[in-house]
Amino acid sequence: MSFAYYENEIIVWATKRGIIDNSTPEMQFLKGTSEWGELSDALAKKDMHAVKDAVGDVMVCLINMCAMLDINVVECMQQAYGEIKDRKGKMMPGGVFVKEQDYVLKEAA
Repeated sequence: MSFAYYENEIIVWATKRGIIDNSTPEMQFLKGTSEWGELSDALAKKDMHAVKDAVGDVMVCLINMCAMLDINVVECMQQAYGEIKDRKGKMMPGGVFVKEQDYVLKEAA
């Protein structure tokens, strides 16, 4: 099944449970932040089952929030990809992404 299929199913599920009508984008954001904390904990414990569960819960909150704001999550991903797809650079040891012009300048110095 596609991402869009599950996005729609989540919206239907949330609508049937009154989440879309009775919650707010801000509350869904706060719930997602809580789920993000659970994801952090699962990663720290290397509990892959809990990682998958938390990622799914974060996605559900984002989908609900976007539905309330009348935004499509897939369109958000398309927009973000459009902005990053031509960026050049690399991830340095330690996890810092350096734009290409920054590390080219340092190598030339």
